[in-house]
Amino acid sequence: MRSIRLFFLLLLLLWPTQHLLAWGKTGHRVIAQVAYDNLTPRARRQVDRILGKHGIVYYSNWADEIKSDTIYPDSYDWHYQDFDPGLSDSALVASLTHYPQEGGNLFRAMDSLVALLHNDPSNADALRFVVHLMGDRFCPMHTAHLDDLGGNRVFLQWFKQPYNLHRIWDDGLIEASRYSYSEYAEYLQDHFADQAKAIRQMSDADLLRHNYALTNEIYDYYADWDGNCWHYLYHFTPKMEWQLYASGIRLAMLLNDIYG
Repeated sequence: MRSIRLFFLLLLLLWPTQHLLAWGKTGHRVIAQVAYDNLTPRARRQVDRILGKHGIVYYSNWADEIKSDTIYPDSYDWHYQDFDPGLSDSALVASLTHYPQEGGNLFRAMDSLVALLHNDPSNADALRFVVHLMGDRFCPMHTAHLDDLGGNRVFLQWFKQPYNLHRIWDDGLIEASRYSYSEYAEYLQDHFADQAKAIRQMSDADLLRHNYALTNEIYDYYADWDGNCWHYLYHFTPKMEWQLYASGIRLAMLLNDIYG
């Protein structure tokens, strides 16, 4: 048993240290499905024409999968934008337009790709990236602390398995639900329907503040955590689900603006 635990610990230590897969495959499909369901008829026809029917769902993890290829060698750090803890509100909001010099290039990449799509809406790769990166933008551990590589160096036990703090928010919370992506997307739209208007009205700065506050809550909770995974699920699952839903709604807004 000790040798098995050591094996998994070594896997974690040897895994690329900077950011795994935000939300996991299921989470990105959930976000894309929520977005697809909230597209205008015209926008839906356009994105289906470019990526195939329901293509934004089926290609929602493409931006992670393409990391294994050399076609976009600079795209690895497009998936996250980490910050120092205790950042002032003005410095946090300024990062949306005055891109930080370290900690990732998520905001710069998103702005560049969106501009590219406005200029050439038929660019399939840019569309695939935008679908995925919008999800990354709403994952609190992809806008986490720079000094621990977005929680990748915070090691813990998750239901007796070796994990890190980042990975809990990649797949630990989502997979605990046992929903398929389509079931989860339907549930979120039923559960949060009354919040859709408010989410659409939030500014990018408001959303970043919300994300950063959640990130800080995650770190504060961990500092006093007794290791009770069930309580962690109880406390954070509703917050995680709001992030997924809000990400899908904002992705739909963006695609409606470009294609609708």
